[in-house]
Amino acid sequence: MDLGIAGRTALITASSKGIGKACAMELASQGANVVMCARGRQQLELAAEEVRTVARGDVTAIPADLTSAQDIDALVDAAERRHGGIDILVSIGGSPKRGGFDAINEQDLRDAFEMSVIAAFRLLNRTLPGMRARGWGRVVTVQSRAVREPIPDLVTSVATRPGVNGLFKYLSKEVAADGVLLNTIVPGRIMTDRFKGGQDLAADSQAYTAGKLAGIPVGRFGQPEDIAGAVAFLCSERASYINGTALQVDGGVINAI
Repeated sequence: MDLGIAGRTALITASSKGIGKACAMELASQGANVVMCARGRQQLELAAEEVRTVARGDVTAIPADLTSAQDIDALVDAAERRHGGIDILVSIGGSPKRGGFDAINEQDLRDAFEMSVIAAFRLLNRTLPGMRARGWGRVVTVQSRAVREPIPDLVTSVATRPGVNGLFKYLSKEVAADGVLLNTIVPGRIMTDRFKGGQDLAADSQAYTAGKLAGIPVGRFGQPEDIAGAVAFLCSERASYINGTALQVDGGVINAI
C-alpha cells in the first residue's frame, strides 16, 4: 500500500530503540525523510545506520533531551534547515518512574509531567505553525494504556499521560481546518525494554510474563513493529479522515469500553 508520504519529512522522538526506532524504520521505508532523536548519541547513531538500510529518503540523527527547551529548539531548527520544514511529528515520551502512590514524591510527578505533557507541548509549539502554514501535517503521539485505564505501580504514568491525549484531542479540533491531523496511539503490552524491566523486577519473571500473556486475547505480546504500522497509517494520506482519535493497538487487552 502506497501511504503517500514519500518526500515528506518526519521527526520521530525517542527513536534510538523500541517503538521509536520501529516507527523510523517504517516511515523511512515508505520514502519519508526521517529525523531521529534520542538522548544517547552512540545508540542513536547505531539505530540511524540500521534505518538507512531500508530508507528511500534521507535519515538524520540528532541527539536531544526532550526535557530541555533549548534542545527541542535546536532539534527543530536543525531539521528545518536540512529539509525546509517538518510535515510529520511522531512524539514518543520518556518512561516515568515506576511505583505506586507511596513510592513516589512530588518531584517524581513533576519529572513525569515534564517528560510527557511539557515536552509534547514544546514540540507542538515548534512544529504546528509550519504544518498549518503549508496546509498539511500529521502528528501522532504514542502513549500507553494508562490513557484508558489505571496500571498498577505506574501512578506517574496514569497521572500524566491522559494529559497528553487531552492536549492532542483539543488541538485536533483547532487545527484540522488547516490540514493538520492529530491522533494518539494507545499500545497494549509491547515487548520493549520498559516491559522487560518489569520482568526483571518481578520475583518470578516467568510467572510474571505468563500472567501478563494470559490477559491478552490474541495470545501474544505486541512487537514495536505492530505499533509502527499503525503510526505509519495515521501519518499517511490514507488516514485523511481520522482525527482526534485514540487508537488502541493492544491485542484486546484494554478493558475500557
